[in-house]
Order: sequence, then C-alpha cells, then structure tokens
Amino acid sequence: MSNEKLFSIQTGKITHFTEVDYVLFGLLLVISAGIGLFFAIKDRKHNNTKTFLMAGGEMSPFPVALSLLASFMSAITILGTPAEMYNYTTMYYWIGLSYLFVAFGAAHVFMPIFYQLRVRSAYEYLEHRFSRGVRTAGSMTFCVQMLLYMALVLYAPSLALNSVTGFTLWGSVISVGIVCTLYTTIGGMKAVLFTDSFQVGMMFAGLLAILIQGNIELGGFHEAWKKAEESGRVYFDDFSPDPKVRHSVWSLVIGGTFTWVAIYGVNQAQVQRYCTCPSLRKAQIAIWLNFPGLCLILYLCCLIGMVVYAFYSTCDPFSFNLVKTSDQLLPLFVMDVLGHLKGFPGLFVACLFSGALSTISSGLSALAAVVLEDVIKAYMFKDLSENAATNTSKGLAFVFGIICLGLTYVASLLGGVLQAALSLFGMIGGPLLGLFILGMMFPWANKWGAYTGLLLGLVFMFWIGVGAQIYPPHNPKSAINITGCNWNLTTPAPTPTPISSFNASTTAAAISSTTALLNPTTPTVVEETNVFQDLYALSYMWYSATAVLFVVVVGLIVSFLTGPQDPKELDPRLICPLFDILFPYLPEKIRKPLRFGVRHGEVKDKTKKGEGGVYADVNIDILNQEIQVDSNGKTKEIQVNGRKSMANQSIPNGTPNGGFVGDETEMVSRL
Repeated sequence: MSNEKLFSIQTGKITHFTEVDYVLFGLLLVISAGIGLFFAIKDRKHNNTKTFLMAGGEMSPFPVALSLLASFMSAITILGTPAEMYNYTTMYYWIGLSYLFVAFGAAHVFMPIFYQLRVRSAYEYLEHRFSRGVRTAGSMTFCVQMLLYMALVLYAPSLALNSVTGFTLWGSVISVGIVCTLYTTIGGMKAVLFTDSFQVGMMFAGLLAILIQGNIELGGFHEAWKKAEESGRVYFDDFSPDPKVRHSVWSLVIGGTFTWVAIYGVNQAQVQRYCTCPSLRKAQIAIWLNFPGLCLILYLCCLIGMVVYAFYSTCDPFSFNLVKTSDQLLPLFVMDVLGHLKGFPGLFVACLFSGALSTISSGLSALAAVVLEDVIKAYMFKDLSENAATNTSKGLAFVFGIICLGLTYVASLLGGVLQAALSLFGMIGGPLLGLFILGMMFPWANKWGAYTGLLLGLVFMFWIGVGAQIYPPHNPKSAINITGCNWNLTTPAPTPTPISSFNASTTAAAISSTTALLNPTTPTVVEETNVFQDLYALSYMWYSATAVLFVVVVGLIVSFLTGPQDPKELDPRLICPLFDILFPYLPEKIRKPLRFGVRHGEVKDKTKKGEGGVYADVNIDILNQEIQVDSNGKTKEIQVNGRKSMANQSIPNGTPNGGFVGDETEMVSRL
C-alpha cells in the first residue's frame, strides 16, 4: 500500500464524490437518452412492432452479443462478485466453465427452436407445444420475476453508493429509472441494443480502472494473490458431491449451467435479442461472441475482489464499522484508491449504473413484448393493427418503467426482506426452464403435465427458499484480520466473529454472482432444527437444476396418467433433436430410435392443425438449416444440410404459418 496517502482504515473517514463525478454520471444518462432519441427520429417512418420490438430483424451479431452480455451482467454482478472473493474463496472462478456449456445450450439447443418459429414472445412456444393457458401461465410468471429483479437492480447499487459515499439515493434511482424508460419507450429495440453496447464499454472501462489502480496501490497483483493464499482464500479443489456444500466444482459447473441456461436459453429478454439477427447462423455467432465477454467480466470482478481483500487484509471494514453490508465493499475500495483522482469515482458510478441501465432497458422491452403478444393480442384484440400494436408496446414499456420505480420504493421499505426478494429470481427461473425442457425434450408431455409441473415446481422451490430463510444453513466465511485498523479513532477493537451468509438464489443474471450481496454483518446462531434442515441447506447453485428435475419428473408422471402426447403427431420444430445435435456422426439406425417417434428430417405435404394452433404444412429437417429473410419478409436463401435453395415466398398475415405472429409479410411458412 502506498505510504503517501491515508485511507479509510487509517482515518476512519470515507472520501465523498465531487462535482466532477456527478457530471460524469449525468453524461452517462445524457448519452443513453441521446441514443434513444436518435433511433426514434431515424426510424420514425417505420412505425411497426417488428422495428420496435425486433429491431427490424436485421441486426449484426456484434451489437447483439454486447447486448446479451449487458442484459444480466448487472450492477449487482459488479458489486457481488468482488464481495464473494473477499468473504469466501476462489472456488467461484469455476463458474466460468459453466458459461461454455451455457453458450452451447443456448446456441444449439434452445435458440434454434425459437428462431425457426420467429417468435416475439418466448412463451408463444408454450402455446404451440401445449396450450394457450400454459403460455399465459409462463408469461405471467416471467412478468413477476422480471419486475422484482429490475426493482432490485435499480435500488441495490443506489443504496450501496449512498451508504458509503453519500451519492444521492433517490436522485440516482429516479434519474436512472426515467432515462431508461424514456430511451426504451421512444427508441425501441435498436436503442436498447446500441445503448447496451455503449454501456458495456463503460463497464469494462470502470472495472479496468479499479483493477489497475488497486494493483498500483498494492505493488502488483502478485502481492494480492500472495495475501489471499496466506489467508486460505485461494482454494480450487473442492470436488465434494454433497449438494449442501455452498460452492463445489459440481455445483458451480453443473448447477451454474442450469442457472445461466434459465437466462440465456429461455428468458424473454435474451430470446428477443436472438431474433433480431437476420439468420440463424448470425444469431448463433452472437451467442458465441458473448461467451468470452461473460468470462472477461466475471474474471475482472474476481481479480478485483482479490485486490480488495489484499487491500483490507489487516483491517476488516466490517469490524471497523466502515461498511455494514457486503455490497458496500467495492464502493469503499473505489473511494480509497480512486478518490484522490477527480473523475475516476464518477467513472465507477457510470460503470455501475451502466449495468443497471442495460438490465432495466432489456427488461422493459421484454415485458412490453410479452404482454402485447401473450395477453393483448391473445385475449383482447386479436386483429390489432400494426400502428396500434406499436403504440401499445411503447405505452407498455412506459407503464412498466413507472411500475419498476414504484417497486423500488417498496423495496426501500423492506429492509432485510430484500435478501428473500433476491432469491425469488432463482426460484422462479428454475421452474420456467423446467417447463421449456419438458416441452422441448420430452415429446410425451401434455398440457396437464405442464400445468402441474410448473405450479408444483414453483411451490416446491418457494418452500425451499423460505425454509432457508427461517433455518439458514451454516456457511462460515474466510478469516479476517483487524490488527491494522487505527483503533485510536474509535472504540476498542472487538473480537471478530464469522459473518453469517445468506444463500440467495438470484439471476441470473445476477443469480450466481450476488451470493454475498446484501448480507448482514452480524452473526446468526440458529439453535432450532427442523426435519427438513438438509433440504433447506441445499446450495443455492443447485436451485435451478433441482427445479428442472422436479418439473420434468412431475410433468411426465401427470402426462402419462392423463394420456401422453403421441410423438408422431407433434410438429418436429417443437421438439429438440438432442441426440442428433450431440452425436451427429452416429449412424442413422442408432439416432432414429433416439428421436422417440418425432419425425425430424421427414417432408410432409399434408396441412394439419395441431394442438395449440400449430399448423404443419411442410416439415423440413431443422438440424442444419440456415434461413435468411430480407426486409420485405421474403426468404433470400434457405440452406438445408449444406445444400442451398432459393425461394421468394411471402405469407399474407393470417395464413397458417407455424405460429409466427408477424407483420403483413414475414417468414415463409414452416421454415
């Protein structure tokens, strides 16, 4: 640590923001709003839902990849991951491996099905596969999930900054909420995609500035690693199969895969982005471009966490009463190492709120699409005109922005209940993922199995989550040191005690990176035991996997009891040919039985109406097909199993087209 400057652990005082920092924060908001205004003016002649919700379906992979990255790498991620390194061990590094499996699953298992249906709401798939009621149940569950998460993403960083630095709490909440709602409402999906791209740049700039200056103060990263090793925080080899172990290789890699697939595979905010690309191949490229970005943000935050620990290795900020919750650690560190450099704390604020802006704008756009397609068009106004639908979408985005601000105020009144609210994201996302897996990978499942699996899955996961709140598991944190604190400024040094942890199962986006977020610093001793204690002690990293297993098992049991779906009668586009994807080089005689009767690869000329309104006039192998659509809704090129064919077909609105609800002319039927 540099001897030229005095830090909070020596003075007991925290540097506050200056006017320059507020100016940088204001510039972030002005630029974000300006991007929205630019696209509102630029696309004013294209006032239709395809442009507003899907960016015209003509986006290149790079901005889509950046938007995918920004959507759930939120401010909670930036605050929570360094706190994880400080409070626990380096086991969390393993979750980066799960991102590889997540990218593969999203790009080659889930996304091709959504893309070929050209859905605007991911929950349209549930109607095609099961029934309209299942679609409605899924979409309403998503709305609750997203609204809660957006409110927390907006409030948590504002509270952390305010508590440590004095940065205006409600000024930041209201200004960020209003600006985000404004540019999402007027600029549509294009504004969201390009502001996300700008905000990702701000996030990287802020994280790099923190890491570089922190290492300068310490004398190099090798010093940070050395101190982490000495404290026992460098620990990578926990291979315990016990699901109660908070972080093991298996929970982080396998459990983390299910946790993040629930976001990148079936979450409306991400599915909506995939479908803005003009071809299936480009959508897959966007996902794979997103993968290194995920790893880069994760490991930057992990490295920062190790530097934070090394900086405070001789004086724990909790014991010294500098911070009260784990999410305040990083703001404290920023003010210590960057506070003397005017403008750099403002860069951190811009970095932090860029994460919040991107998550909220993604959520608003997704909610507008879901309610328009799954409620208004499905139940109220089936023949809504394009102009009316577009204006309705804009109105919905605005209304949800106001609701988000309102829920943020409610969140401020909840206090410690915020911890329970954060866990809702994981408890809801897991059963939703289970519902999609039940439909896509188990052709025997019917709508009754889907209803029962989703409902009981939600009840089961809420039971575990609430039980974990009442009977919290014991997860000891790593050792701390207070010998370097300047106790002459305060009361005598207290005896350090382990800080209790809360196993919050969050988003995923923030799901896996916010485990230490909003934790109380006072020890919790649980004397009372319960017969379900082992169930409540389940690691939060296994929440999504547990929910998927529960929904699939219950859904299949109920389906077979009520009469299973005949796989031969299903539209092949609704079922994922998993074994063909995983083992494409196996002989056909082995792969065919593994399709369980689903007729992938067969051509069928007969027009047929299936359950949930699915039409099957032509079925073409979906394993290796590439579709490109021009701006007029005509297919430019179709590639099947490496062979290209040309087609110029357009389908008038209202013609049976495999479930795609679109503009006057859109995707060619059945492809």
